[in-house]
Amino acid sequence: MKREFLTTGDGSVTIHLPEWDEQYHSKHGAIAEAIHVFVKTGLHYYTGLYPKQPISILEIGFGTGLNAFLTLQEAVAKNLQIAYTGVEAYPIEASEISQLNYAGLLAASQADFLSLHNIDWEQPSEVHPNFQLTKRNQFFSEITDKEAYHLIYFDAFGARVQPELWTEEIFKKMYSALQVNGVLVTYAAKGSVRRAMQAVGFSVERLPGPPGKREMLRATKI
Repeated sequence: MKREFLTTGDGSVTIHLPEWDEQYHSKHGAIAEAIHVFVKTGLHYYTGLYPKQPISILEIGFGTGLNAFLTLQEAVAKNLQIAYTGVEAYPIEASEISQLNYAGLLAASQADFLSLHNIDWEQPSEVHPNFQLTKRNQFFSEITDKEAYHLIYFDAFGARVQPELWTEEIFKKMYSALQVNGVLVTYAAKGSVRRAMQAVGFSVERLPGPPGKREMLRATKI
């Protein structure tokens, strides 16, 4: 599928798929969306509830590595111990990685960003003493983890283009993958998504969304 590059509202670059008229991040701001949805509403929320404990995170849609990169920065800055697993069915190419400008905009190390992409797939790698990364080349429907994670970043392509990723079947897998009191956050806010989450047992909150979106969802395993 053809991929193009789009500069989003906050100056950060995302990948655009013209065939679907869909992009990897919000056109209103790739970095802004990732910080709001996954860092603030996910990571900060969870560490506020359970401070100083090691955290295991599953990302659904490793994609450009932006969410992992922001989480790495948080781990280092706040001395968090994070084991991060990113699942991606279609990894992006090295030539595409080089066009992503996140490190410069975040005043962060480009070498650190590239390290997330350069490590081998399918095996745990210590990116930093505070941050271990495992990348899995896997379809989301193949996930079978049980009570392995405290937090899930659910960052799949939208239900408009891949509705099969936003079903009770998938959210049942997410529910199983979380420990009790574990949290899932996503940029999505559709009623059908919320109802699918509730149907498998999640307690779901509607929360203010990132720039360009009125709402987002946060779900807790109860």
